[in-house]
Amino acid sequence: MKKLFVCLAAMLLCLAAAAQTGAKYGTLSYDALLREMPEYGLLQSRLQSLRAAYQSEVRYNEQVFETMFADYLGGQAGFAPAILEKRQRDLQEALEKSLAFRAEADSLLRAAERDMLAPIRARLDSVVAEVGAERGYEFILNTDAAAFPYIHSSVAEDAMPFVREKLNARKE
Repeated sequence: MKKLFVCLAAMLLCLAAAAQTGAKYGTLSYDALLREMPEYGLLQSRLQSLRAAYQSEVRYNEQVFETMFADYLGGQAGFAPAILEKRQRDLQEALEKSLAFRAEADSLLRAAERDMLAPIRARLDSVVAEVGAERGYEFILNTDAAAFPYIHSSVAEDAMPFVREKLNARKE
């Protein structure tokens, strides 16, 4: 009986020790940390300037088209059939070029954002990895988009303060 009691006590102690050294996880909002970085603010400013330049060109193309269309409407009754047909082709071409430029501008803006964001994400990724290693996390969960509606606090801690501290200490 005494042996059984000693075995049960030893087993309970082992289980308690295993529970205490259980996996430890960190949680953070990647997007929130990204938006807090000063580099991200600069990126947004640059993108806004670029977006404004493209929007200005889009407005210019629209004005050119509107002028061409007004001229077409004003003179269509007096145009010879060949001129009328040429003006219609010119309008169609102007419209197609305008739409193509709009699509290209959107694509260029997305590419510029992706390219400008890459080094900022790389810096944040590096800091997150350092914090994970320093804090002994098995992994860090990104809680954005409510992907994890519940995380038990005994196995996870908020890693954001540690990442923020390291980001602020190493401003580049």
